[in-house]
Amino acid sequence: MASRSCFSFSIVCVVAVMAFAILATASNAQPLDPHFYDKVCPAALPAIRKVVEEAVAVEPRMGASLLRLHFHDCFVNGCDGSILLDDTPLFTGEKKAAPNVNSVRGFDVIDRIKDAVNAACGGNVVSCADVVAVAARDSVVAILLQLGGPSYDVLLGRRDARVASQAAANKSIPAPTMDLDGLVSNFASHGLTAQDLVVLSGGHTLGFSRCTNFRDRLYNETATLDASLAAQLRGPCPLAAGDDNLAPLDPTPARFDGGYYGSLLRSRGLLHSDQQLLAGGPSPSPTDALVRFYAANPEAFRRDFADAMVRMGGLITGSGGEIRVDCRKVT
Repeated sequence: MASRSCFSFSIVCVVAVMAFAILATASNAQPLDPHFYDKVCPAALPAIRKVVEEAVAVEPRMGASLLRLHFHDCFVNGCDGSILLDDTPLFTGEKKAAPNVNSVRGFDVIDRIKDAVNAACGGNVVSCADVVAVAARDSVVAILLQLGGPSYDVLLGRRDARVASQAAANKSIPAPTMDLDGLVSNFASHGLTAQDLVVLSGGHTLGFSRCTNFRDRLYNETATLDASLAAQLRGPCPLAAGDDNLAPLDPTPARFDGGYYGSLLRSRGLLHSDQQLLAGGPSPSPTDALVRFYAANPEAFRRDFADAMVRMGGLITGSGGEIRVDCRKVT
């Protein structure tokens, strides 16, 4: 399921194909199948979609939050629902890790989805990890279809982790302060390529970020930040206050479009890690060309984003685990 828009990036494309082959091999221990629930509970996916659509209708920002929840789950020991677990006397979970605390949200929506799915299925047959993966897809798919891009089939059949690790989350989830080399290395450690990095970062076409995540860029990176954007943001994000104040990650935070990449071309990337994808300089990196391509080809971005989400969703670590009744605690 390598990208259908690799065009001239032959090396990136070869790596992408190899990476997906590795993930497919790794998943043999726990086969994933988009039709996993077709017989055991055909009502499962419609039940998930209904709750997601209701939640996003009440709060449009929730779509971006559910997408981010899936990303942060998958980057810590695979897509196993570990991010949903509350702390216990036996472990400190991922919710209070630096990349997640006061930032990752949507846990109450996942609770509502799980209750709805259990009711629709007449029992506990759908894992919380699968709920998160499908909810992420459903939170953006209506916009993708509206703009002419495809939906995508979510691989299903994940098991839920019985433990979570704050330390693993702190180590594994890429930080908004990372430089390009660190980002590429982080994605490679999960079997994902530089193209996956650029495409999945395009998820920042939706949603907002807290001031605490971009304050350093706002005051210390003036050479790579558009002056008008800096002036606009310094009011709601002063040097010593307003940590939780929000700013949009691109100019159209409710539309799944190419605005994110256009912002990078104008030095208006909100996060340091965003602008690093277009570092420029005398020896431009492969990510520079990818940013320019997706800025000019939003349909290719939407196609490749769907492909990359499937690859990321294939990150699993084995066949153990359980199907939790309550996504917040081990059964």
